[in-house]
Amino acid sequence: MNHTFLENTSIIKYNADTFEKKQVAASESLVLSSKNNTTNWLNTYGLEYKKEFLEIIKQNNLDDFLVKLLMEDQHPNKVIELDNVLFITIKVLKTDIDNFDSEQMLFITSADFVWSIQEKSGDYFNWIRERLESNKGISRKKNADYLLFLILESIIENYHDQYEEKSDFQDSEFTKINPTPEFTANVEKRKQNLFKFKKATIGLRDIIIKLEKTEFEDIETKYFSELKEQTNNLISDIDFEIQELESKINLIFSIQGHRLNEVMKTLTILSVIFIPLTFLAGIYGMNFKNIPELETHYGYFVLLGVMLLITILSVWYFKRKKWF
Repeated sequence: MNHTFLENTSIIKYNADTFEKKQVAASESLVLSSKNNTTNWLNTYGLEYKKEFLEIIKQNNLDDFLVKLLMEDQHPNKVIELDNVLFITIKVLKTDIDNFDSEQMLFITSADFVWSIQEKSGDYFNWIRERLESNKGISRKKNADYLLFLILESIIENYHDQYEEKSDFQDSEFTKINPTPEFTANVEKRKQNLFKFKKATIGLRDIIIKLEKTEFEDIETKYFSELKEQTNNLISDIDFEIQELESKINLIFSIQGHRLNEVMKTLTILSVIFIPLTFLAGIYGMNFKNIPELETHYGYFVLLGVMLLITILSVWYFKRKKWF
């Protein structure tokens, strides 16, 4: 068996009285179903171990259709009921980086085991392992369906925690609306991240709804009702923030439009004032010989007075109309 596969695969065996966690040392250790009232949790990091997956399926007499399913690298979110196992695939959002990425997670579960296969190393399930090891709560008294519930709950809680953390940061950043290109770009970036969060949460909710409706033997569906409520609450929070960001964007456009209107009003006022002055200057700046006013002794001063009067009347009129 591939040495790398063994390094990236661990198994936890537990019941109400015992707990054992170890790295897989040999293929014969990979017995998923136990006959001593023990629940097994086999976890593998990596989707590329096709040969090893095939050996585990054959060794544990699992449904042959799993061979075809595990040979595929990419799966949409789905739940498939097979003869002796439940096959679940989920696209999970990786929230530990700024630019959200996703990874494929596969779960093969039965009444007494869960086999989780994760595309990338690292997960959010250490708290589950710690609770199992320290025998806290009822986790060791329950079967594999409760373990699957805890795993899915951990994914949802990670979504919620990361959403709250980033939301608190963004709230402080977006408290004061600043209609600049940088501020608008940050709002749009936040919206795109929220859309990714929402898409991932909706996909997870769809899986939970399918699990809630499954009639697979020895799988308690009552656990998944609470998870559906959690995902619905998170989706509602995300939708509310998206609406707030949309409002901020609309307000930014409104402020920019108002500023543009103010600029246009100022330019219009100046134009109305200077157009008559330019008109008069243009008339008396023509090069015709017969312009009687040019010979007037005080014509220059009269024209300046007329220009000043036009300016004063224009400003008075604008003031009266409260245009500025």
